[in-house]
Amino acid sequence: MKRSLVCSLVIAFIALAAPPTPAETKVRVGWCAKTVSSAAAPFAIAMKMGWYKAAGLNVELVPLAGSSACTQAVATREVAFALPSVEPLAIAIRQGVKAKIFYTAYQGNIYGIAVPADSPVQKIADLKGKTIGVISMGSAGVPVAKALVATAGLNPESDVTIVVAGEGAQTAAMVRSKQVDALSQYDTQYAMVENAGVKLRLLDTKEIDRYPANGFLALDETLKSRRDDAVAVAKGYAMGTVFAIANPEAAVKILYEVFPQTKPTGKDEATALRDDVKVLNARIVNWKLDKAGVKRWGENSEANYAAYADFMLKYGIIKDKISAKDLITNDLIDAINRFDASKVAAEARAYK
Repeated sequence: MKRSLVCSLVIAFIALAAPPTPAETKVRVGWCAKTVSSAAAPFAIAMKMGWYKAAGLNVELVPLAGSSACTQAVATREVAFALPSVEPLAIAIRQGVKAKIFYTAYQGNIYGIAVPADSPVQKIADLKGKTIGVISMGSAGVPVAKALVATAGLNPESDVTIVVAGEGAQTAAMVRSKQVDALSQYDTQYAMVENAGVKLRLLDTKEIDRYPANGFLALDETLKSRRDDAVAVAKGYAMGTVFAIANPEAAVKILYEVFPQTKPTGKDEATALRDDVKVLNARIVNWKLDKAGVKRWGENSEANYAAYADFMLKYGIIKDKISAKDLITNDLIDAINRFDASKVAAEARAYK
C-alpha cells in the first residue's frame, strides 16, 4: 500500500513538474468564397499531415463573400490573413489601408469570362446587351468583368448587366435557365459548373492570363508583429500545394476528411472523387510556378504585378497609378520555402 502511494505521488510530482504542452495559436484565415471547395486542399493537407500543428498553429478557414470581403476583413482585423485577388487591395491602398500580398498562391490568372458552349457569343464585344453572372458582388469577378468589357470598347456600366449567379450548381441552374448569358467567375467554379452538366467555353482573355490572381494578404503591422505565424500559414499551404500537385486524388480524399461539407451529396464515391479531381486540376494549372516564371513557392513577380497595375489603371479598376512595391513583399519567401519539396511530393505519391 505504502509503495503504491509513493509511486502515485512520484507520478503526480512528475506531471506537475513537466513543462506544459505549448498552446496552439488560433489563426483565422479568410477564404474568399462562401463555400469551401476543392481549391482549399492545400489547407486540408497541411492540417491532416500535422504541419500546422507542428508550427504551433490552429488554422481556421473563414468563408467570406469574395475577395473584396476578404480584403475588408483583413483591414478591419476580423482575420489576420486572407487569400484574395489583388484588385480589392489596389483599391484599398488608395483608401489608406497598409497591407501587402506576401505569397502569391495563384501565379496564373484564374479569372475570365465564360459562356455556354453553344452560345452565339464568340468574343468579348459580343457581350453588349448581355447579362454576366458573378459569384457575389464582392467577388473580383465584378471588376475583372468590367475591365474585360472595357478592353473591347464597351461601356461596363451601360452595355452589360452584372448580376449574382451564386456558386457551382446554383450558377449552372442560372445558365441553364438563361437568366445569365455569360459568367465572370474562375477556374474551379467553371469546373464545378461543368460537373453540374453545363458545358462552358472560355472567351479569349489572353490580355489577363499572365497576371497574378490570389495571394496571402496581411496588414503591414501584422507582418511585423506576427511574422512567424505568416510564414507558418504560407509554408503549410505551399507544402500542401506541392502535395496536391503530386497526388490530386489523395488531396481530394484528405479534403473530404478534414472538411466533410465539401464531399458532394447525391453522387456515388467514385463520381464525387472524379468530379472534384477535375476541379482541383483546374486550379493546379495556376498553382504552378512556370505560369509566372518564378522559382520559389509564393514568389511575387514584381514585373507581373506592375503590368497588372497598369492594366487596372488603364481599364478603370483603379483611379490612380500604383506601384507593385505597394502591393507585394517578398521578404518572407525565403523562410516560407525552407522545406524539401521533393520529399513532400514523394510523400504525396506514396500516400494511402
